[in-house]
Amino acid sequence: MSKKSKIIYWVATLFLSLGMLAGGTQQMLQIGGYNEIVTRLGYPLYMLSIIGVWKILGVVAILLPRFPLVKEWAYAGFFFVMTGAAISHVAVKEPFVEVVPSLTLLTAIIVSWYFRPASRKVAPTNERE
Repeated sequence: MSKKSKIIYWVATLFLSLGMLAGGTQQMLQIGGYNEIVTRLGYPLYMLSIIGVWKILGVVAILLPRFPLVKEWAYAGFFFVMTGAAISHVAVKEPFVEVVPSLTLLTAIIVSWYFRPASRKVAPTNERE
């Protein structure tokens, strides 16, 4: 892995981790305006606690070494949550500015996933027979 790729990976991953950790903590504790957002989107408030806990666990999974399969699940979960958030804002016809945070984190997810080092990827198997 080139030095440039490592830098891109770590910048995207740290940005993603900080965003998910901050959002996850606020959602888990139901602070920071998330109650109003979720209510506007038509979701029950208990979803905040569930998503918040999973975001925090996802950050732990992505930052810790080893466990590449768990990392894949964390990236997938982040992808589903951010695309779901973006689509939810669009579906209720909110201004585009409300979609930007989801799309920003979605970009960080994709960049982090794409540039992750081989040690953080699931090894391919050759079990076709």
